Amino acid sequence: MDPVKQFEVEREERIRKQGKNRPLVQAAQSFIQETIGAQYSYNFHWFGRPIIQYPQDVMAMQEIIWEVQPDIIIETGIAHGGTVLFYASMLQLLGGDRELVSIDIDIREHNRTEIESHPLYRNVTMLEGPSTDQTIVSKVFKLAEGKKNPLVVLDSNHTHAHCLKEMELYAPLVREGSYLVVMDTFIEDLPAGTYDNRPWGQGDNPKTAVHEYLKKDDRFEIDKAINDKLVISVAPDGYLKCIKD
Repeated sequence: MDPVKQFEVEREERIRKQGKNRPLVQAAQSFIQETIGAQYSYNFHWFGRPIIQYPQDVMAMQEIIWEVQPDIIIETGIAHGGTVLFYASMLQLLGGDRELVSIDIDIREHNRTEIESHPLYRNVTMLEGPSTDQTIVSKVFKLAEGKKNPLVVLDSNHTHAHCLKEMELYAPLVREGSYLVVMDTFIEDLPAGTYDNRPWGQGDNPKTAVHEYLKKDDRFEIDKAINDKLVISVAPDGYLKCIKD
């Protein structure tokens, strides 16, 4: 067998076995639970801006972007702007006419200043307002006109209702072979009361929204291989691959 193909076959087999490794999966879940109070995800930067993601999910998104080769990425949730610069840099590395559209209900002035003055801020459009507001949605669809391969990442308000609405609004942009990624689905798997200071928690979060959405849209399926590969992730069941137009 060709050595390149052989490595891929072996990798896929390792990933499949890893997903069934109960001690490993349980250890990863314990690690994740411990990281919440420690605010582990707040420790990382992308080219100087806080990215507030687990490194494993950043790696997964890099792999998806290379596989999909999107000509536009739409993300909801900006925070400090690390993901803005991450997606912008990935698109710039791919080359060509590729754009990022980032949406947040409140882009704080100090974050906007840092993001807009960054050298990677070249192919970015930031929109301020609720991601489910029809004015914002219309602007996004206008920016996506003529694009052949959009990729969508949802990471804003994590309540079931909001996330489900975002999926209903933005999933139609995604074409076969690309992804609709829903972050922070791990909220469902954390102990009750973990997010007492937030409007989301067990039974009301992105994962519950994902499973409700998949009941009525057969264009998407959970990419289980990504779950099995990462083990540590904020988005179990959140990597949704579009399997048909």
